[in-house]
Amino acid sequence: MSFRSGLIIAAAIVAFSTQAFAQDLKTAGLPADMSLAQAPVLQTTLSPMGWVDFCQRYAGECDSDVRTPTHVKLSRKSWRDLATVNAHFNRSVAPVTDMEHWGVEERWDYPSDGKGDCEDYVLAKRRMLIDMGYPRQALLVTVVRDNLGEGHAVLMVTTDRGDLVLDNRRQDILSWTRTGYAYIKRQSAVSQNIWVSLGAPQAPVATASR
Repeated sequence: MSFRSGLIIAAAIVAFSTQAFAQDLKTAGLPADMSLAQAPVLQTTLSPMGWVDFCQRYAGECDSDVRTPTHVKLSRKSWRDLATVNAHFNRSVAPVTDMEHWGVEERWDYPSDGKGDCEDYVLAKRRMLIDMGYPRQALLVTVVRDNLGEGHAVLMVTTDRGDLVLDNRRQDILSWTRTGYAYIKRQSAVSQNIWVSLGAPQAPVATASR
């Protein structure tokens, strides 16, 4: 099956969701308060060694240009694109560890042979969305810890409705506040080679009832 055919099939799989865009957004759980909808950036931090090594092997894809931060306008079309790309790679790439795949503890790469771990899913989704015309400064590789305390990577998409997470562990696209992950760091919106630490989701401030 060709890559394009896979995308067409994935689009058909998620087509029912595009008929209920409002329900999709409700499922994603984007907070109404924009101060909660966007992950708080704290300070610059070290780039993951996996990213540094990836950039040494794919130098042309890791430019150091400074860009103006932007976001994806969340519409029926952009939601469909995000859902289609997420579904395609989640279904077509077989999960394997780097040790099983490459014989090393850590290697970030594209899953060109149909196998990969979490970072590889993220890189593939990011590249496809860039190829589709979405701005790379809104498609941010993000490192988290899951509920077992283990490292994991997801793609965070900054939108005008808040930050969304594309994850190889689930088909649903969720607000960053709904994943249950502890957020460690992500690419900066101004440069993909600058990384920033992130704060935790905060609960809405309670107000006294009258």
